[in-house]
Order: sequence, then structure tokens, then C-alpha cells
Amino acid sequence: MAKAPASKAKKTKAAPAKKAKAAPARKAKAAPARKTAAKTAARPATKRYTATPAGSSDRQHLITQIQKGTGCSTKAATDTLNDVIATVTASLKKNQKVQLTGFGTFAVSKRSARKARNPATGESIRVKASKSVRFRPGQTLKRSI
Repeated sequence: MAKAPASKAKKTKAAPAKKAKAAPARKAKAAPARKTAAKTAARPATKRYTATPAGSSDRQHLITQIQKGTGCSTKAATDTLNDVIATVTASLKKNQKVQLTGFGTFAVSKRSARKARNPATGESIRVKASKSVRFRPGQTLKRSI
């Protein structure tokens, strides 16, 4: 039984020594942050894209970005954007899904005919069936926001 109190006494004396070593333990936690910074530095530099400036149209901004990225003329950039929009529109008219990996998916959504009420008069109204375009963002786009 004499050994048990002695071991308790050793534990009590060891506790202050652990407090003194707390500062080096924090330095060890900072080391993974340096590794992360090193990994970031090792990655190739990604392009920085700018948001559409206030007072400017999104379409014109996209044309400018295409022109800067490819080095083509403004007319060629305009034609490229028009062709992309026309291709997406034509696919949606054929009820096809348009999937741009990383960005998102455009799909046609069908709404069936239904009855609704006019809130002003309470009269029952018949709403025709319709189609609408739905956009579902991709994972890359979700993470970037």
C-alpha cells in the first residue's frame, strides 16, 4: 500500500511539467497549416474571374470574358456565345437535358393542367398545362458560392 500513495505523488508532480510543455504542443498543431500552405503553393495558379460589374449586362460581360480568354475578336466571341445559347435552347425544345459538368444541368419541367382560384373574386380558374426550364446547380458551383 505504500506504493499507491507514492504513485499519486508522482502524478501530482508530473502535472506541472505537462503545463510547461503545452506551448510546444501548439507549435505541432501549426505544422499541418504549413503543409496546407505548401500544397496550395504547389498547385498551378487558377484563373481569377471577375463578377459582372454594376451597370453592365451579363451578356456583354460574358462576351468580354470569352474575348479575353481566347484572344478572338468581339464578333467571334459574340457568335460563340450566341451559338452556345442556341444549342442549349434547341436541346431544351426537344425535351433533352443539357448537362454542363461542374456548372449544372438544365432540364424541362412539365406542369399539368390544374384549377386555381382568383384571389380577388374567389372564382375558380382553369390553368393550362405548361413547360418550364429548371436549373440544378452542380457540386463545383455549389462549393464555389
